[in-house]
Amino acid sequence: MFKFNPYAYPYPSQRNLVYAQNGMVATSQPLAAQAGLDMLKKGGNAIDAAIATAACLTVVEPTSNGIGGDAFALVYKDKQLYGLNASGRSPKNLSMKVLRDKGFTGIPRFGFEAVTVPGCVSGWVALSKAHGKLPFKTLLEPAITYAREGFPLTPTLANAWQNAFKFYERHLTDPQYQPWFDTFAPNQRAPKVGELWKSSAHANTLRQIAETEGDAFYRGEIAKKIIAFTKQYGGYMSESDLKEHTVEWVQPISINYRGYDVWELPPNGQGLIALDALNTLTHFTFKQTQDTVSYHTKIEALKIAFQTGLQIIADREAMTTNIKEILHPLKSQKNASKINEFAQTYGDESPAKHGTVYLATADKDGNMVSFIQSNYMGFGSGLVVPNTGIALQNRGHNFRFDDSHPNRLEPNKRPYHTIIPGFLTKDSEALAAFGVMGGMMQPQGHLQVISNMIDHQLNPQAALDAPRWQWIEKNTIHVESHFSRSIQNALTKRGHSIVVSKNVGSFGRGQIIVRNKENGTLIGATDMRTDGSIASW
Repeated sequence: MFKFNPYAYPYPSQRNLVYAQNGMVATSQPLAAQAGLDMLKKGGNAIDAAIATAACLTVVEPTSNGIGGDAFALVYKDKQLYGLNASGRSPKNLSMKVLRDKGFTGIPRFGFEAVTVPGCVSGWVALSKAHGKLPFKTLLEPAITYAREGFPLTPTLANAWQNAFKFYERHLTDPQYQPWFDTFAPNQRAPKVGELWKSSAHANTLRQIAETEGDAFYRGEIAKKIIAFTKQYGGYMSESDLKEHTVEWVQPISINYRGYDVWELPPNGQGLIALDALNTLTHFTFKQTQDTVSYHTKIEALKIAFQTGLQIIADREAMTTNIKEILHPLKSQKNASKINEFAQTYGDESPAKHGTVYLATADKDGNMVSFIQSNYMGFGSGLVVPNTGIALQNRGHNFRFDDSHPNRLEPNKRPYHTIIPGFLTKDSEALAAFGVMGGMMQPQGHLQVISNMIDHQLNPQAALDAPRWQWIEKNTIHVESHFSRSIQNALTKRGHSIVVSKNVGSFGRGQIIVRNKENGTLIGATDMRTDGSIASW
Protein backbone atom coordinates (compact mmCIF):
# COMPACT_ATOMS: atom_id res chain seq x y z
CA MET A 1 0.00 0.00 0.00
CA PHE A 2 1.18 3.51 -0.74
CA LYS A 3 1.93 6.01 1.98
CA PHE A 4 -0.51 8.82 1.28
CA ASN A 5 -2.82 11.23 3.05
CA PRO A 6 -6.40 10.48 1.93
CA TYR A 7 -7.50 13.99 2.98
CA ALA A 8 -4.77 15.92 1.12
CA TYR A 9 -5.90 17.55 -2.12
CA PRO A 10 -3.21 20.11 -3.00
CA TYR A 11 -4.65 20.71 -6.48
CA PRO A 12 -8.03 21.94 -7.76
CA SER A 13 -10.52 19.07 -7.89
CA GLN A 14 -14.23 18.43 -7.76
CA ARG A 15 -13.75 14.79 -6.86
CA ASN A 16 -12.93 12.81 -3.73
CA LEU A 17 -11.47 9.36 -3.30
CA VAL A 18 -14.07 6.57 -3.41
CA TYR A 19 -13.83 3.61 -1.04
CA ALA A 20 -15.68 0.30 -1.41
CA GLN A 21 -15.42 -3.35 -0.45
CA ASN A 22 -17.26 -5.54 -2.96
CA GLY A 23 -16.38 -4.14 -6.35
CA MET A 24 -15.42 -1.06 -8.33
CA VAL A 25 -15.36 0.30 -11.89
CA ALA A 26 -13.53 3.47 -12.90
CA THR A 27 -13.90 4.99 -16.34
CA SER A 28 -14.52 8.20 -18.25
CA GLN A 29 -18.31 7.89 -18.63
CA PRO A 30 -20.78 7.31 -15.74
CA LEU A 31 -23.22 5.10 -17.65
CA ALA A 32 -20.43 2.77 -18.76
CA ALA A 33 -19.08 2.54 -15.22
CA GLN A 34 -22.56 1.61 -13.99
CA ALA A 35 -22.84 -1.06 -16.71
CA GLY A 36 -19.72 -2.74 -15.35
CA LEU A 37 -20.98 -2.50 -11.78
CA ASP A 38 -24.24 -4.17 -12.83
CA MET A 39 -22.24 -7.22 -13.91
CA LEU A 40 -20.50 -7.39 -10.54
CA LYS A 41 -23.86 -7.28 -8.78
CA LYS A 42 -25.08 -10.12 -11.00
CA GLY A 43 -22.26 -12.32 -9.72
CA GLY A 44 -19.74 -11.52 -12.42
CA ASN A 45 -16.08 -10.81 -11.79
CA ALA A 46 -13.77 -7.93 -12.69
CA ILE A 47 -13.27 -9.37 -16.17
CA ASP A 48 -17.01 -9.44 -16.86
CA ALA A 49 -17.26 -5.87 -15.58
CA ALA A 50 -14.45 -4.74 -17.87
CA ILE A 51 -16.07 -6.25 -20.96
CA ALA A 52 -19.49 -4.75 -20.20
CA THR A 53 -17.92 -1.35 -19.55
CA ALA A 54 -15.84 -1.50 -22.73
CA ALA A 55 -18.81 -2.48 -24.90
CA CYS A 56 -20.90 0.29 -23.36
CA LEU A 57 -18.17 2.85 -24.01
CA THR A 58 -18.42 2.18 -27.75
CA VAL A 59 -21.95 3.58 -27.49
CA VAL A 60 -21.72 6.31 -24.84
CA GLU A 61 -18.29 7.69 -25.81
CA PRO A 62 -17.95 7.15 -29.59
CA THR A 63 -15.68 10.19 -29.86
CA SER A 64 -12.80 8.09 -28.49
CA ASN A 65 -13.50 4.44 -29.25
CA GLY A 66 -15.76 2.05 -31.08
CA ILE A 67 -16.44 -1.46 -32.34
CA GLY A 68 -14.02 -0.78 -35.18
CA GLY A 69 -11.02 -0.18 -32.90
CA ASP A 70 -8.39 -2.12 -30.96
CA ALA A 71 -7.96 -3.09 -27.31
CA PHE A 72 -5.31 -4.15 -24.79
CA ALA A 73 -5.65 -5.48 -21.24
CA LEU A 74 -3.69 -6.44 -18.15
CA VAL A 75 -5.65 -8.95 -16.09
CA TYR A 76 -4.79 -9.96 -12.52
CA LYS A 77 -6.66 -13.16 -11.69
CA ASP A 78 -5.90 -15.84 -9.13
CA LYS A 79 -2.63 -14.10 -8.24
CA GLN A 80 -1.39 -14.21 -11.85
CA LEU A 81 -0.96 -11.26 -14.23
CA TYR A 82 -1.96 -11.85 -17.85
CA GLY A 83 -1.47 -9.61 -20.88
CA LEU A 84 -3.84 -9.40 -23.85
CA ASN A 85 -2.98 -7.81 -27.19
CA ALA A 86 -6.16 -7.42 -29.23
CA SER A 87 -4.77 -5.12 -31.90
CA GLY A 88 -5.33 -5.76 -35.57
CA ARG A 89 -2.92 -6.02 -38.48
CA SER A 90 -2.67 -4.11 -41.72
CA PRO A 91 -4.51 -5.61 -44.71
CA LYS A 92 -2.49 -8.13 -46.72
CA ASN A 93 -3.20 -6.04 -49.84
CA LEU A 94 -1.66 -2.87 -48.41
CA SER A 95 1.99 -1.88 -48.76
CA MET A 96 4.17 1.17 -49.33
CA LYS A 97 4.57 0.16 -52.97
CA VAL A 98 0.80 0.06 -53.45
CA LEU A 99 0.45 3.53 -51.94
CA ARG A 100 3.44 4.96 -53.81
CA ASP A 101 2.01 3.69 -57.08
CA LYS A 102 -1.11 5.71 -56.24
CA GLY A 103 0.93 8.83 -55.59
CA PHE A 104 0.99 8.77 -51.77
CA THR A 105 4.10 9.99 -49.98
CA GLY A 106 2.83 8.98 -46.55
CA ILE A 107 -0.10 7.34 -44.79
CA PRO A 108 -3.03 9.76 -44.54
CA ARG A 109 -5.00 10.28 -41.34
CA PHE A 110 -8.36 9.60 -42.99
CA GLY A 111 -9.50 7.02 -45.50
CA PHE A 112 -8.95 3.32 -46.15
CA GLU A 113 -5.17 3.69 -46.39
CA ALA A 114 -5.07 4.05 -42.57
CA VAL A 115 -7.54 1.27 -41.71
CA THR A 116 -6.29 -1.82 -39.90
CA VAL A 117 -8.30 -4.88 -38.84
CA PRO A 118 -10.48 -4.05 -35.79
CA GLY A 119 -9.42 -6.06 -32.74
CA CYS A 120 -11.51 -4.95 -29.76
CA VAL A 121 -14.41 -7.37 -30.37
CA SER A 122 -11.99 -10.29 -30.43
CA GLY A 123 -10.50 -8.96 -27.20
CA TRP A 124 -13.87 -8.96 -25.44
CA VAL A 125 -14.52 -12.52 -26.55
CA ALA A 126 -11.06 -13.77 -25.57
CA LEU A 127 -11.29 -12.19 -22.11
CA SER A 128 -14.72 -13.68 -21.54
CA LYS A 129 -13.75 -17.19 -22.62
CA ALA A 130 -10.50 -17.23 -20.66
CA HIS A 131 -11.47 -15.49 -17.43
CA GLY A 132 -15.15 -14.46 -17.31
CA LYS A 133 -18.03 -15.93 -15.33
CA LEU A 134 -21.21 -14.56 -16.87
CA PRO A 135 -22.55 -15.46 -20.35
CA PHE A 136 -21.02 -13.24 -23.02
CA LYS A 137 -24.46 -12.22 -24.24
CA THR A 138 -25.29 -10.81 -20.81
CA LEU A 139 -22.23 -8.56 -20.84
CA LEU A 140 -23.36 -6.61 -23.89
CA GLU A 141 -26.94 -6.01 -22.73
CA PRO A 142 -26.32 -2.52 -21.28
CA ALA A 143 -24.53 -1.36 -24.42
CA ILE A 144 -27.33 -2.68 -26.63
CA THR A 145 -29.95 -0.96 -24.50
CA TYR A 146 -28.23 2.43 -24.62
CA ALA A 147 -27.68 2.15 -28.36
CA ARG A 148 -31.32 1.21 -28.97
CA GLU A 149 -33.05 3.53 -26.45
CA GLY A 150 -30.56 6.38 -26.32
CA PHE A 151 -28.60 8.23 -23.65
CA PRO A 152 -27.96 11.92 -22.79
CA LEU A 153 -24.58 13.38 -23.72
CA THR A 154 -22.21 14.50 -20.97
CA PRO A 155 -20.20 17.78 -21.32
CA THR A 156 -16.74 16.49 -22.27
CA LEU A 157 -18.30 14.05 -24.74
CA ALA A 158 -20.47 16.72 -26.34
CA ASN A 159 -17.54 19.08 -26.74
CA ALA A 160 -15.39 16.41 -28.45
CA TRP A 161 -18.31 15.46 -30.71
CA GLN A 162 -18.86 19.10 -31.70
CA ASN A 163 -15.18 19.61 -32.49
CA ALA A 164 -15.10 16.46 -34.63
CA PHE A 165 -18.22 17.48 -36.54
CA LYS A 166 -16.83 20.94 -37.34
CA PHE A 167 -13.56 19.45 -38.58
CA TYR A 168 -15.20 16.64 -40.59
CA GLU A 169 -17.71 19.04 -42.15
CA ARG A 170 -14.83 21.10 -43.55
CA HIS A 171 -12.48 18.32 -44.58
CA LEU A 172 -14.35 15.03 -45.18
CA THR A 173 -16.39 15.87 -48.26
CA ASP A 174 -15.83 12.69 -50.29
CA PRO A 175 -18.90 10.39 -50.56
CA GLN A 176 -17.09 7.60 -48.68
CA TYR A 177 -17.40 9.70 -45.51
CA GLN A 178 -21.14 10.35 -45.77
CA PRO A 179 -22.04 7.35 -43.56
CA TRP A 180 -20.21 9.08 -40.68
CA PHE A 181 -22.56 12.06 -40.95
CA ASP A 182 -25.59 9.76 -41.36
CA THR A 183 -24.63 7.94 -38.16
CA PHE A 184 -23.17 10.58 -35.87
CA ALA A 185 -24.82 13.77 -37.17
CA PRO A 186 -28.23 12.63 -38.44
CA ASN A 187 -29.66 16.13 -37.86
CA GLN A 188 -26.82 17.74 -39.83
CA ARG A 189 -25.11 18.74 -36.57
CA ALA A 190 -23.47 17.19 -33.54
CA PRO A 191 -25.75 16.34 -30.61
CA LYS A 192 -25.64 18.77 -27.68
CA VAL A 193 -25.04 18.37 -23.94
CA GLY A 194 -27.99 16.55 -22.37
CA GLU A 195 -29.49 15.68 -25.76
CA LEU A 196 -30.47 12.06 -26.31
CA TRP A 197 -28.58 10.16 -28.98
CA LYS A 198 -29.18 6.62 -30.15
CA SER A 199 -28.24 4.29 -32.99
CA SER A 200 -30.40 1.30 -33.84
CA ALA A 201 -27.73 0.15 -36.30
CA HIS A 202 -25.12 0.10 -33.51
CA ALA A 203 -27.58 -1.83 -31.32
CA ASN A 204 -28.16 -4.43 -34.04
CA THR A 205 -24.42 -4.86 -34.57
CA LEU A 206 -23.81 -5.36 -30.86
CA ARG A 207 -26.70 -7.83 -30.68
CA GLN A 208 -25.20 -9.93 -33.47
CA ILE A 209 -21.80 -9.82 -31.78
CA ALA A 210 -23.40 -10.92 -28.50
CA GLU A 211 -25.38 -13.76 -30.03
CA THR A 212 -22.46 -15.18 -32.02
CA GLU A 213 -19.66 -14.39 -29.55
CA GLY A 214 -18.04 -12.18 -32.16
CA ASP A 215 -18.21 -14.64 -35.04
CA ALA A 216 -20.60 -12.44 -37.03
CA PHE A 217 -18.07 -9.63 -36.89
CA TYR A 218 -15.15 -11.59 -38.33
CA ARG A 219 -16.87 -14.24 -40.46
CA GLY A 220 -20.57 -13.53 -40.75
CA GLU A 221 -23.06 -10.86 -41.74
CA ILE A 222 -21.18 -7.93 -40.20
CA ALA A 223 -17.95 -8.98 -41.91
CA LYS A 224 -19.74 -9.00 -45.25
CA LYS A 225 -20.95 -5.43 -44.70
CA ILE A 226 -17.43 -4.27 -43.76
CA ILE A 227 -15.89 -5.81 -46.86
CA ALA A 228 -18.67 -4.64 -49.19
CA PHE A 229 -18.14 -1.05 -48.03
CA THR A 230 -14.37 -1.44 -48.35
CA LYS A 231 -14.62 -2.76 -51.90
CA GLN A 232 -17.11 -0.05 -52.91
CA TYR A 233 -14.50 2.64 -52.31
CA GLY A 234 -11.34 0.80 -53.31
CA GLY A 235 -10.15 -0.12 -49.82
CA TYR A 236 -7.69 -2.84 -48.98
CA MET A 237 -9.11 -5.11 -46.26
CA SER A 238 -10.35 -8.50 -47.43
CA GLU A 239 -12.51 -11.31 -46.08
CA SER A 240 -9.39 -13.27 -45.14
CA ASP A 241 -7.95 -10.33 -43.19
CA LEU A 242 -10.98 -10.42 -40.90
CA LYS A 243 -11.30 -14.20 -40.80
CA GLU A 244 -7.65 -14.78 -39.91
CA HIS A 245 -7.46 -12.13 -37.19
CA THR A 246 -6.48 -13.49 -33.76
CA VAL A 247 -5.68 -12.01 -30.36
CA GLU A 248 -2.37 -12.67 -28.65
CA TRP A 249 -1.85 -13.48 -24.98
CA VAL A 250 1.49 -11.94 -24.07
CA GLN A 251 3.86 -11.84 -21.11
CA PRO A 252 3.73 -8.39 -19.46
CA ILE A 253 7.01 -6.53 -18.98
CA SER A 254 8.07 -4.65 -15.85
CA ILE A 255 10.68 -2.72 -13.92
CA ASN A 256 11.01 -2.29 -10.17
CA TYR A 257 10.51 1.32 -9.13
CA ARG A 258 11.50 1.95 -5.51
CA GLY A 259 10.12 -1.39 -4.34
CA TYR A 260 7.02 -1.46 -6.57
CA ASP A 261 6.75 -3.48 -9.79
CA VAL A 262 5.36 -1.36 -12.62
CA TRP A 263 3.85 -3.47 -15.43
CA GLU A 264 3.17 -2.66 -19.06
CA LEU A 265 2.46 -4.72 -22.18
CA PRO A 266 5.33 -5.39 -24.58
CA PRO A 267 5.43 -3.83 -28.07
CA ASN A 268 3.70 -3.17 -30.41
CA GLY A 269 2.48 -0.84 -27.62
CA GLN A 270 4.51 2.07 -26.23
CA GLY A 271 4.46 0.98 -22.58
CA LEU A 272 8.17 0.29 -22.95
CA ILE A 273 8.75 4.06 -23.06
CA ALA A 274 7.16 4.56 -19.64
CA LEU A 275 9.25 1.76 -18.14
CA ASP A 276 12.46 3.02 -19.76
CA ALA A 277 11.92 6.52 -18.36
CA LEU A 278 11.02 5.25 -14.87
CA ASN A 279 14.10 3.03 -14.95
CA THR A 280 16.22 6.13 -15.55
CA LEU A 281 14.55 7.91 -12.63
CA THR A 282 15.62 5.15 -10.22
CA HIS A 283 19.06 6.78 -10.27
CA PHE A 284 17.66 10.01 -8.77
CA THR A 285 15.92 10.86 -5.52
CA PHE A 286 13.14 13.42 -5.21
CA LYS A 287 11.74 15.51 -2.42
CA GLN A 288 8.24 14.66 -1.21
CA THR A 289 7.03 18.00 -2.57
CA GLN A 290 7.56 18.43 -6.31
CA ASP A 291 10.15 21.06 -7.19
CA THR A 292 11.98 22.32 -10.26
CA VAL A 293 14.62 19.58 -10.07
CA SER A 294 12.07 16.76 -10.02
CA TYR A 295 10.10 18.18 -12.97
CA HIS A 296 13.26 18.82 -14.98
CA THR A 297 14.65 15.33 -14.34
CA LYS A 298 11.41 13.58 -15.26
CA ILE A 299 11.06 15.61 -18.46
CA GLU A 300 14.58 14.75 -19.55
CA ALA A 301 14.21 11.05 -18.70
CA LEU A 302 11.01 10.93 -20.71
CA LYS A 303 12.59 12.65 -23.72
CA ILE A 304 15.45 10.13 -23.73
CA ALA A 305 13.04 7.19 -23.50
CA PHE A 306 10.94 8.52 -26.38
CA GLN A 307 14.00 8.81 -28.61
CA THR A 308 14.63 5.11 -28.12
CA GLY A 309 11.02 3.98 -28.26
CA LEU A 310 10.02 5.84 -31.39
CA GLN A 311 13.01 4.36 -33.22
CA ILE A 312 12.52 0.72 -32.25
CA ILE A 313 8.89 -0.03 -31.26
CA ALA A 314 6.97 -1.98 -33.86
CA ASP A 315 5.24 -5.31 -34.33
CA ARG A 316 7.20 -7.73 -32.12
CA GLU A 317 8.09 -9.82 -35.17
CA ALA A 318 9.68 -6.81 -36.86
CA MET A 319 11.69 -5.48 -33.91
CA THR A 320 15.44 -5.99 -33.99
CA THR A 321 16.14 -4.61 -30.50
CA ASN A 322 15.72 -6.83 -27.43
CA ILE A 323 13.42 -5.39 -24.75
CA LYS A 324 15.75 -6.66 -22.03
CA GLU A 325 18.52 -4.48 -23.45
CA ILE A 326 16.31 -1.39 -23.19
CA LEU A 327 15.44 -2.09 -19.56
CA HIS A 328 18.89 -3.26 -18.49
CA PRO A 329 20.35 -1.40 -15.44
CA LEU A 330 23.47 -0.42 -17.40
CA LYS A 331 21.33 1.34 -20.01
CA SER A 332 19.35 3.17 -17.34
CA GLN A 333 22.62 4.35 -15.79
CA LYS A 334 23.80 5.57 -19.18
CA ASN A 335 20.52 7.43 -19.68
CA ALA A 336 20.79 9.00 -16.24
CA SER A 337 24.32 10.19 -16.95
CA LYS A 338 23.06 12.21 -19.93
CA ILE A 339 20.87 14.38 -17.74
CA ASN A 340 22.38 17.60 -16.40
CA GLU A 341 20.84 20.79 -15.07
CA PHE A 342 19.80 22.09 -18.48
CA ALA A 343 17.25 20.94 -21.07
CA GLN A 344 18.72 19.05 -23.99
CA THR A 345 17.64 17.48 -27.26
CA TYR A 346 18.54 13.82 -27.60
CA GLY A 347 17.44 13.14 -31.16
CA ASP A 348 15.02 14.06 -33.92
CA GLU A 349 11.99 12.06 -32.81
CA SER A 350 8.88 13.81 -31.48
CA PRO A 351 5.49 12.43 -30.39
CA ALA A 352 2.22 12.77 -32.26
CA LYS A 353 -1.17 13.36 -30.61
CA HIS A 354 -4.74 11.98 -30.17
CA GLY A 355 -7.08 9.98 -27.89
CA THR A 356 -8.71 6.86 -26.38
CA VAL A 357 -10.80 5.43 -23.49
CA TYR A 358 -9.46 3.70 -20.38
CA LEU A 359 -11.14 1.70 -17.62
CA ALA A 360 -10.18 -0.20 -14.49
CA THR A 361 -12.23 -2.79 -12.62
CA ALA A 362 -11.84 -4.81 -9.41
CA ASP A 363 -13.95 -7.36 -7.54
CA LYS A 364 -14.16 -8.69 -3.98
CA ASP A 365 -12.13 -11.79 -4.84
CA GLY A 366 -8.95 -9.88 -5.64
CA ASN A 367 -9.27 -9.84 -9.43
CA MET A 368 -8.41 -6.58 -11.22
CA VAL A 369 -8.39 -5.44 -14.85
CA SER A 370 -6.59 -2.57 -16.54
CA PHE A 371 -8.22 -2.15 -19.96
CA ILE A 372 -7.92 0.30 -22.83
CA GLN A 373 -9.49 0.58 -26.28
CA SER A 374 -9.54 3.15 -29.04
CA ASN A 375 -10.36 4.06 -32.62
CA TYR A 376 -7.46 6.58 -32.57
CA MET A 377 -7.73 10.28 -33.40
CA GLY A 378 -11.28 10.53 -32.11
CA PHE A 379 -13.68 8.72 -34.42
CA GLY A 380 -10.84 7.08 -36.34
CA SER A 381 -10.53 7.01 -40.11
CA GLY A 382 -13.73 9.00 -40.74
CA LEU A 383 -15.17 5.87 -42.37
CA VAL A 384 -18.33 4.32 -40.94
CA VAL A 385 -19.67 1.06 -42.36
CA PRO A 386 -23.24 1.92 -43.46
CA ASN A 387 -26.07 0.68 -41.24
CA THR A 388 -23.74 -0.81 -38.61
CA GLY A 389 -22.52 1.97 -36.33
CA ILE A 390 -18.97 0.74 -36.92
CA ALA A 391 -16.42 3.56 -37.19
CA LEU A 392 -13.25 2.03 -38.61
CA GLN A 393 -10.01 2.89 -36.82
CA ASN A 394 -7.05 4.63 -38.45
CA ARG A 395 -4.23 2.89 -36.57
CA GLY A 396 -2.36 2.43 -39.83
CA HIS A 397 -1.53 6.14 -39.66
CA ASN A 398 1.05 5.16 -37.01
CA PHE A 399 3.10 3.14 -39.49
CA ARG A 400 6.26 4.78 -40.84
CA PHE A 401 6.54 5.44 -44.56
CA ASP A 402 10.23 4.58 -44.32
CA ASP A 403 11.79 1.43 -45.81
CA SER A 404 14.49 1.29 -43.12
CA HIS A 405 12.27 1.64 -40.03
CA PRO A 406 11.09 -1.47 -38.12
CA ASN A 407 7.63 0.13 -37.93
CA ARG A 408 7.45 0.61 -41.71
CA LEU A 409 4.16 -0.15 -43.41
CA GLU A 410 4.04 -3.76 -44.60
CA PRO A 411 1.21 -6.22 -45.28
CA ASN A 412 -0.29 -8.19 -42.35
CA LYS A 413 1.58 -6.25 -39.65
CA ARG A 414 0.63 -4.62 -36.36
CA PRO A 415 1.53 -0.91 -36.16
CA TYR A 416 3.17 1.03 -33.33
CA HIS A 417 0.31 1.41 -30.85
CA THR A 418 -0.26 4.30 -28.46
CA ILE A 419 -2.81 2.71 -26.10
CA ILE A 420 -1.28 1.16 -22.99
CA PRO A 421 -2.88 -0.18 -19.80
CA GLY A 422 -0.75 -0.04 -16.64
CA PHE A 423 -0.58 -2.15 -13.48
CA LEU A 424 1.25 -2.10 -10.15
CA THR A 425 2.15 -4.99 -7.87
CA LYS A 426 4.12 -5.19 -4.65
CA ASP A 427 5.53 -8.44 -3.31
CA SER A 428 3.74 -10.22 -6.20
CA GLU A 429 0.31 -9.01 -5.04
CA ALA A 430 -1.99 -6.71 -7.00
CA LEU A 431 -1.81 -3.13 -5.84
CA ALA A 432 -3.29 -0.91 -8.56
CA ALA A 433 -4.79 -0.87 -12.04
CA PHE A 434 -4.13 2.47 -13.68
CA GLY A 435 -4.02 4.24 -17.00
CA VAL A 436 -3.92 7.65 -18.63
CA MET A 437 -5.40 7.76 -22.12
CA GLY A 438 -4.39 10.28 -24.77
CA GLY A 439 -2.18 9.20 -27.66
CA MET A 440 1.51 9.90 -27.08
CA MET A 441 0.62 11.49 -23.74
CA GLN A 442 0.05 8.02 -22.31
CA PRO A 443 3.59 7.02 -21.29
CA GLN A 444 4.08 10.59 -20.07
CA GLY A 445 0.93 10.29 -17.97
CA HIS A 446 1.97 6.88 -16.62
CA LEU A 447 5.31 8.27 -15.48
CA GLN A 448 3.75 11.30 -13.82
CA VAL A 449 0.99 9.42 -12.00
CA ILE A 450 3.32 6.67 -10.75
CA SER A 451 5.90 9.18 -9.54
CA ASN A 452 3.17 11.29 -7.90
CA MET A 453 2.01 8.31 -5.85
CA ILE A 454 5.38 6.70 -5.06
CA ASP A 455 7.85 9.60 -4.93
CA HIS A 456 5.56 12.34 -3.67
CA GLN A 457 3.08 10.25 -1.66
CA LEU A 458 0.00 11.77 -3.26
CA ASN A 459 -3.23 9.86 -2.87
CA PRO A 460 -4.63 8.47 -6.15
CA GLN A 461 -7.06 11.35 -6.73
CA ALA A 462 -4.42 13.98 -6.03
CA ALA A 463 -1.99 12.06 -8.25
CA LEU A 464 -4.45 12.41 -11.13
CA ASP A 465 -5.34 16.02 -10.37
CA ALA A 466 -1.72 17.20 -10.16
CA PRO A 467 -0.82 19.63 -12.96
CA ARG A 468 0.57 17.74 -15.91
CA TRP A 469 3.27 18.55 -18.39
CA GLN A 470 3.62 17.17 -21.90
CA TRP A 471 6.72 16.96 -24.04
CA ILE A 472 5.84 18.18 -27.54
CA GLU A 473 9.14 18.36 -29.44
CA LYS A 474 12.79 19.31 -28.86
CA ASN A 475 12.69 21.40 -25.66
CA THR A 476 9.05 22.47 -25.93
CA ILE A 477 6.91 21.49 -22.96
CA HIS A 478 3.21 22.20 -22.63
CA VAL A 479 1.83 22.63 -19.10
CA GLU A 480 -1.66 23.00 -17.68
CA SER A 481 -3.03 26.31 -16.44
CA HIS A 482 -2.73 25.31 -12.76
CA PHE A 483 0.95 24.42 -13.16
CA SER A 484 3.09 26.48 -10.73
CA ARG A 485 4.12 29.78 -12.30
CA SER A 486 7.35 29.91 -10.27
CA ILE A 487 8.34 26.42 -11.44
CA GLN A 488 7.51 27.40 -15.03
CA ASN A 489 9.95 30.30 -14.71
CA ALA A 490 12.61 28.08 -13.13
CA LEU A 491 12.24 25.48 -15.91
CA THR A 492 12.57 28.25 -18.50
CA LYS A 493 15.88 29.25 -16.95
CA ARG A 494 17.00 25.63 -17.40
CA GLY A 495 16.34 25.85 -21.14
CA HIS A 496 12.82 24.44 -21.39
CA SER A 497 10.41 26.26 -23.67
CA ILE A 498 7.26 26.33 -21.53
CA VAL A 499 3.84 26.88 -23.10
CA VAL A 500 0.65 27.05 -21.00
CA SER A 501 -1.93 25.08 -22.95
CA LYS A 502 -5.69 25.61 -22.70
CA ASN A 503 -6.34 22.26 -24.40
CA VAL A 504 -7.23 20.24 -21.28
CA GLY A 505 -7.95 17.12 -23.33
CA SER A 506 -4.39 16.94 -24.64
CA PHE A 507 -3.07 16.05 -21.18
CA GLY A 508 -4.92 12.74 -21.03
CA ARG A 509 -7.64 11.38 -18.77
CA GLY A 510 -6.76 8.84 -16.12
CA GLN A 511 -8.37 6.28 -13.83
CA ILE A 512 -6.93 4.41 -10.85
CA ILE A 513 -8.16 1.62 -8.59
CA VAL A 514 -5.94 0.70 -5.63
CA ARG A 515 -6.42 -2.37 -3.45
CA ASN A 516 -5.56 -2.00 0.24
CA LYS A 517 -3.43 -5.03 1.06
CA GLU A 518 -4.43 -5.09 4.73
CA ASN A 519 -8.20 -5.41 4.39
CA GLY A 520 -8.96 -5.68 0.67
CA THR A 521 -10.66 -2.28 0.53
CA LEU A 522 -10.79 -0.72 -2.94
CA ILE A 523 -9.85 2.92 -3.45
CA GLY A 524 -10.89 4.63 -6.67
CA ALA A 525 -9.95 7.88 -8.39
CA THR A 526 -11.10 9.37 -11.68
CA ASP A 527 -9.69 12.26 -13.66
CA MET A 528 -11.15 15.74 -13.22
CA ARG A 529 -10.41 16.36 -16.93
CA THR A 530 -13.29 14.17 -18.05
CA ASP A 531 -16.88 13.09 -17.28
CA GLY A 532 -15.42 10.19 -15.31
CA SER A 533 -17.14 8.21 -12.60
CA ILE A 534 -16.37 5.58 -9.98
CA ALA A 535 -19.15 3.00 -9.68
CA SER A 536 -18.81 0.85 -6.57
CA TRP A 537 -20.58 -1.15 -3.89
